[in-house]
Amino acid sequence: MIAFPPSLISGYQTFTSQRLPTEQSRFRELSERGQSPEVMVIGCCDSRVSPEVIFDASPGELFVVRNIANLVPVYQPDGGAHGVSAALEYAVQVLKVKHIVVLGHAQCGGIRAFVDNAAPLSPGDFIGRWMSMFIKPGEKVEIRDHESMTEFATRIEKAAVFRSLENLATFPFVSSKVERGELQLHGAYFGVALGSLSVLDQEAKEFVPVV
Repeated sequence: MIAFPPSLISGYQTFTSQRLPTEQSRFRELSERGQSPEVMVIGCCDSRVSPEVIFDASPGELFVVRNIANLVPVYQPDGGAHGVSAALEYAVQVLKVKHIVVLGHAQCGGIRAFVDNAAPLSPGDFIGRWMSMFIKPGEKVEIRDHESMTEFATRIEKAAVFRSLENLATFPFVSSKVERGELQLHGAYFGVALGSLSVLDQEAKEFVPVV
C-alpha cells in the first residue's frame, strides 16, 4: 500500500468534490493555451505564508518561486545551477510577467537563524551559505542599541526584501524591462499573526499597511 500522506489525499478529495467542479473549465483552458500570469511572487518556503492564499489567487494567476527567506541572488551567469535565477528568467523572458513581488514575512525562520548566528544544521550548512548572500562584502549586520531581538529580526526581515529588490536589478533582462516600463518591481511584508499586509513605498523606503 502506498504510504502517501493521508491529509493530502483528503485534501485532494475535497478539491475534486468542491473546487474542481467550479473551475474545471479554467483548468481545461489553462491546459490547452498554457499559462500567462501577469505577476511573479518570490516568497518564503514558510508553510504559513502561501501567496496563493494571501492574494486569493486562482489557478494560472501567479507564478510563484519560494525559498528560504525569499532571497534573490545577484546576477551570476557562472555555469552553476541557480534555481531562483532560472525561475526569474522564465517568468520575465518567456511568460513576460508585468510585476514581480518580493514577499517577506514575520517570524521568518531563515532570518532568525541568521540574526541568532545559529550553528549549522548539517555539515554542508546549506542554510548558512544561502543566507550569506544577504550580506554584501564588508557589511555588518548588528543589533542596535535599545533594540530587542524581536525588533532586530523584524528589521532584518524587511531589509531582506530591500536586498532582494536590489539584486533583481542586477539581472540585465530585468533592469532593461524596468527601464522601458514593461516590468515593475514591488516589495511586501506579511504579518502572520494578524494576516496583515504592508506594501513597500519605494520612494519613502517604508512599508505601508494595506487597509
